[in-house]
Amino acid sequence: MSPRKTPTKAAQRGEILTLPSGSLKVRVYAGKDPLTGKKHFLTETISHKVPDHHKVAERTRTKLLNQVDERRAPRTTATVNMLMDRYEEHLNVDRSTEIGYRRNIRLHIRPLLGERQLGKDLHGETWDSFNATLKQCSQHCGGKGKFIEHRKAGEHECTDKCKVHTCKGLSDSTIRKIYSCLSGAMKLALRWGWITVNPLDVATQPKAPKSKPHPPSADEAALIVNEAFRDFDWGMLVWLTMVTGFRRGELCGVRIADVDFAQRVLTVEVAVGQEGGQTWETDPKDHQKRRIALDEATWNLLLVYFEQIKSAAAEAGIALAPKGKLFSRSIDHSTPLKPDTVSQRYSRMCQRLGVKTNLHALRHYSATELIAAGVDPRTVAGRLGHGGGGSTTLKVYSAWRSEADQRAASTLTGRMPAPPIALDQTGKVVSTLEPKVTGPYRKIAADLRGAIACGALRPGDALPTVQELTTRYGVSAGTANRAVAELKAAGLVQASRGKRAIVLDPSDASTQSAEVVELRPKHTVQ
Repeated sequence: MSPRKTPTKAAQRGEILTLPSGSLKVRVYAGKDPLTGKKHFLTETISHKVPDHHKVAERTRTKLLNQVDERRAPRTTATVNMLMDRYEEHLNVDRSTEIGYRRNIRLHIRPLLGERQLGKDLHGETWDSFNATLKQCSQHCGGKGKFIEHRKAGEHECTDKCKVHTCKGLSDSTIRKIYSCLSGAMKLALRWGWITVNPLDVATQPKAPKSKPHPPSADEAALIVNEAFRDFDWGMLVWLTMVTGFRRGELCGVRIADVDFAQRVLTVEVAVGQEGGQTWETDPKDHQKRRIALDEATWNLLLVYFEQIKSAAAEAGIALAPKGKLFSRSIDHSTPLKPDTVSQRYSRMCQRLGVKTNLHALRHYSATELIAAGVDPRTVAGRLGHGGGGSTTLKVYSAWRSEADQRAASTLTGRMPAPPIALDQTGKVVSTLEPKVTGPYRKIAADLRGAIACGALRPGDALPTVQELTTRYGVSAGTANRAVAELKAAGLVQASRGKRAIVLDPSDASTQSAEVVELRPKHTVQ
């Protein structure tokens, strides 16, 4: 019978390293990063000051190994591509949003995450690498070098639109839209039982960027309007955008029938969407119908514009289409303008003028001018089609709200009574109010001062004696003396030791000394 072989000991996974300080570093191999291909380790350091730190390090190694094993044994082998296939089948959003979602899935999610398993590869390191790749380059070139970005695929003759590639990362707002697609897909995976934990819980998404509108200044707006009205049709479009704050899709979707010529009101209930060369009608962004009142100048311009397009159609022997658009390249106005075409023409015009702006900035111009003029945010929100009852408007245009508050404060100040203060010769603030009577001696002095002012006590008359004052007011002789001394200091009376105080003529008041002399009665009550 052959001897029993001693089983070989399995190789230990993970390692515990001793650092120069005596602390222990636990390191466990966790595979390769799904995006970069680099080796990834789970590490944790145990301080040498921890009691039994060697045993603690062993327990830590076991914990990290369990984490690695959990990642390698997911509940499902479904990949992100499989999930996105099902997610796109269940998309239930408007056409413009759907186009944006499908574009982000095609250009960013599938190339970078498509082959990753939902329960295995989507951990914190994956999301950090995903974010870094998106912020580094929108083409995900990985810094491999320069190449030509052609204006279209296939064989073609290159023009100035075929440029050398320059790495430019995606904006935070675009990355948030990508995460929005992922979030919707992961919620479906949770509902279907593909996963039990949402992998996005450990992802760090960019914060929502703060809106920083840059409307054209008053001088720039005047320059833009003057240039636009070289072509009346184009000038009318730019003017209406500036006055109403329409989005470009809403502007292209306005129908002639939406103009109420009797009530001077313009209705917004249709917008035009565009993808490439295709256009379609859709609801406005807020999915609500809204009515906008028009000012006198805009109304008159619309009347002239309407007569002009009606005359142009009559000259061609046709009538305006029943559902014709207000702005159109066709004579009967049956087809809408393309939003991209409007934006491009406006940008080229501003570039010629040397003004750095875009068509959407006219929407900001309309909002900021209304707020600065004192229009309440709820009304501004209604004209712009903002939700939240004005909260969005306040958040976006808070700087101009502050300006309106300052103007309101100035208006209020002009209607307020003048404050009872003044500046003396030294620039010190002094009160113009009569001093408040707070002490007994001040009440006596105030009464005597009033008697002198009304003529009850005339120049040369003697003041009541100290004894009379003490009896009348129920005060001590010292208090009565102090009241008389205050009148003397004010130059209203003349008083000296042993004599009654005499009311002075105002012309003699300047000869009195400001020195206070204590007056004593002839008979002091002990």
